[in-house]
Amino acid sequence: MAPFRVAMIGTGAPDRGRDPSQVTQSGFSVAYRHAPCYRELADTELVACADIDPDHAAAFAEMFEIGPANVYTDHRIMLAEVRPDVVDICTPASTHADLVVDCALDGGVAAIHCEKPMATTWGDCRRMDDVCRRRGVQLTFNHQRRFATPVLTVKRLLDDGTIGALERMEIGASALFSYGTHSIDLCGLFADEAIPEWVIAQIDYRTENIYSGAHNENQAFAQWQYDTGVYGMAAMGMGAGMVDAHHRLIGTEGIIELAPGGGANALVRVNRDDTAGWEAIDGGDGGMGGLSNGYPYMIRSIEEAITALAEDRPSQLSAKHALNASELIFGAYESARRRARVDFPLTIEDNPLEAMVAAGELNPLPPEA
Repeated sequence: MAPFRVAMIGTGAPDRGRDPSQVTQSGFSVAYRHAPCYRELADTELVACADIDPDHAAAFAEMFEIGPANVYTDHRIMLAEVRPDVVDICTPASTHADLVVDCALDGGVAAIHCEKPMATTWGDCRRMDDVCRRRGVQLTFNHQRRFATPVLTVKRLLDDGTIGALERMEIGASALFSYGTHSIDLCGLFADEAIPEWVIAQIDYRTENIYSGAHNENQAFAQWQYDTGVYGMAAMGMGAGMVDAHHRLIGTEGIIELAPGGGANALVRVNRDDTAGWEAIDGGDGGMGGLSNGYPYMIRSIEEAITALAEDRPSQLSAKHALNASELIFGAYESARRRARVDFPLTIEDNPLEAMVAAGELNPLPPEA
């Protein structure tokens, strides 16, 4: 079979792409993390790129040996002229929906692999999924931490019944939308992709915090339940320390902690009810899949999307799984807006946090210089 022809949308600035220290709240050039993965896979070929900044597109093309004829500033023209099999979208979340829909409707593509978070409104999340399903286009999102060795270790321990039946998951992170897209998605993985039934949450937003084109709260507390009866709890921002772990998983016969002490270390530890204390488990040496240590997991993530396409099967990175995480995020913001529990399915179209800012109900101050 001929290799899948891949085109990138959103190359970003070369300095931010090549140097992890250039990552900022305003974004980074994640295309420079994705592109080497396609070059390493035997069944993909990187053939084109598009960026609204011609200098950025040209620099990316030079680095990844894309011919000048296949370098574009308009993704629609690239889609029409190149007709790629796969499009990889590496732009801010606020642009994802329109780009995904353009690719699915007019690009003739078989698959779209998109960075996370999914989109900046719940309506856009559903719109992307709906269009791709109707067009038969595989839509995946790059939640690469699913493939981090410590995460896979925790999943194996759960599946082996190490702590009995899972009852509750606790997470601590920076914000529901930005890093929360990873943390809540991993809750879905650990809960065997159970469907969330409700969420109740409160937030505080006093200092402006923009990430991937969207507002992010400064502090949040949320509780939810899946249709299997498993509970989730999130302490975000200033309250993240109360969990003091990337994930804490409580079962009927013990507890598993992923990256205890916070941060993204590779430690996994278990406290079984029939033992005297914590037992350290080798979680590998690759960390949790961030920019500084996540390249192997990025390869695994993109390889999973491509392999699912080749095998015509659902991907672990499917829009279905991303929707479950996104519904919890936007549902938590809606709960804060309503000051009440929100039952799913979520019927809103907007982003409640951004709507509250626009309405003057929340008035975050500019961040300090």
